[in-house]
Amino acid sequence: MDRGLIQAIPILLLAVILLIAAISDFRTRKIPNRLTFPTAAVGIIYHTCVSGWKGLLFSTAGVVAGLALLMVFYLMGGMGAGDVKLMGAVGGLLGPEGVLAAFVGTALIGGIYAVGLLAVHGDLPDMVRRYGIMLKTFFFTHRMVYIPPENRESRPVLCYGLAIAIGTLLSVFIRVI
Repeated sequence: MDRGLIQAIPILLLAVILLIAAISDFRTRKIPNRLTFPTAAVGIIYHTCVSGWKGLLFSTAGVVAGLALLMVFYLMGGMGAGDVKLMGAVGGLLGPEGVLAAFVGTALIGGIYAVGLLAVHGDLPDMVRRYGIMLKTFFFTHRMVYIPPENRESRPVLCYGLAIAIGTLLSVFIRVI
């Protein structure tokens, strides 16, 4: 089989999986285990078949790295478990370096997405005011004090699966060219 095709298979699979995950997250606010677990397993099996033990270690390290990169945010309540498992699945297909690049791309896209969502819902001025006060407080007291939003119920919901999909595909595209 052509070497280029062998390298393209996980990328094509990843693109399909990310599209499904983004749509699912947008519609239901969930990324199902029946999508993430098999994807991680396919990544491990694929890389093991192509590169033997080296592929097994490559893919397994990617899964672990992907899970680890988002675990802190999940534990702090900033995202759902499906987001974490999706990044683990990304790691299974892209390996540790690929998932790190995907994480950086995702963080950038996620930040832009969050600011845009706040702007569309009219919450951006309040956020800028609160974080300005927090920064000023830190500057004068050297203590970090968090000021929560006044109306937590009306906060827009960020579908991070969408950010993972766009950020990951962007990182793959940049690495390919």
